[in-house]
Amino acid sequence: MGATVRPVVPSSWGHFHPGTGFDRWLLRKVAARIGPAALRLTVGENSVDASDLPPVATVRFCDRRTLLALAPNPHRRFGDEYANGRIEVEGDLLFALETAYRARRHVGRAGPLARVLTLLPHWPGLDRRNIHRHYDLGNSFYRQWLDERMVYTCAYFDSPDASLEHAQVAKMELVCRKLGLRPGESVVEVGCGWGALALHMAREHGVHVRAFNVSHEQVRYAREQARMQGLQDRVRFLEADYRRATGTADAFVSVGMLEHVGKASYGELARVIARTLDPRTGRGLVHFIGRDVPRPLDPWIRRRIFPGAYAPTLDEACRGVLAPAGMSVIDVENLRAHYAKTLREWRERFERAVEEGRVGFDEPFRRAWRLYLAGSEAAFLTGSLQLFQVLFAPAGARTTPWTRATWYHDHERGPACSVPTS
Repeated sequence: MGATVRPVVPSSWGHFHPGTGFDRWLLRKVAARIGPAALRLTVGENSVDASDLPPVATVRFCDRRTLLALAPNPHRRFGDEYANGRIEVEGDLLFALETAYRARRHVGRAGPLARVLTLLPHWPGLDRRNIHRHYDLGNSFYRQWLDERMVYTCAYFDSPDASLEHAQVAKMELVCRKLGLRPGESVVEVGCGWGALALHMAREHGVHVRAFNVSHEQVRYAREQARMQGLQDRVRFLEADYRRATGTADAFVSVGMLEHVGKASYGELARVIARTLDPRTGRGLVHFIGRDVPRPLDPWIRRRIFPGAYAPTLDEACRGVLAPAGMSVIDVENLRAHYAKTLREWRERFERAVEEGRVGFDEPFRRAWRLYLAGSEAAFLTGSLQLFQVLFAPAGARTTPWTRATWYHDHERGPACSVPTS
């Protein structure tokens, strides 16, 4: 007879007693790594509750091999195993992820390796590859579940019953009003997506926009929209890295790009802002996913969905970008609840598109994106992620708004900023 083969168990897991309870022992280890989440974990006929609370969902592992893969670090491996169909969530996926995110509040800070990864430098070629992996999946894919203007950032729901289409226009208008745009002014936008904001600024506020983006698919679409709307003389879409932005402008805007810059490159963005804005009349706005405490994004998200991404705290953004650029913070708003609602709209549209066979790619891709959208919604619902809009201006600029009134209420009084003409 051959020797009995026993699984290799890390010593840090404590004393292991081999036998029929091995699967339950593994389940308990995974439950401990997750934290006190209201989830039931099962494999075969074995099950373990991860907390004393009634479970909101059951997470079913297809076999022991899947459990062994997850036991050392469930947060790193869960996404791949779920995408490949080796994990099923019985019950509401959003509720399951929401309770898991709440449980993570009891988990310690990120390890040293994860913290080091956030400090790795970004360079134009790397940024271009990272953006290509997410934003160049094909315009037809995003068209299935975004709004009609293809806006892929947090919307602003000025009423609970507003449609996604209305809320995205309201967000763009809110940005314009915070910037106090006047006809004939110039704007630099970095990370312009499919061009909706640049086109809105030119069409509704009569400004001239230079918009920078390294996604070929998005720039091609944006240029086509500019031609169709007759705005090609007022909006220039440049397929170029933000570092190449030159010349002065009255306003600088970045919506949904700071997350892709990388902490090590904040100084480069600061230099772009400093040389772009007119020191007397300039003002700017950055709109970005952030955190309350420094922590890397989920490792699966960084590896499979948003390579190279980092969501900074408000302090990191101000100290790393705005202060070195010589900017004063004028106003800060947190739209976290609005992003949770935006993601719900995207997720529901995505699921309808999947059901109707309008989403291409294979089943692991569709499952991965279902997890990404639901997980992002859960992160904003629980406060794991925030959505900051920061209005700023050069320290000596005379562009500070007197009140916020024209941003939200009076749509007839003109721009919110009092910009001197002489």
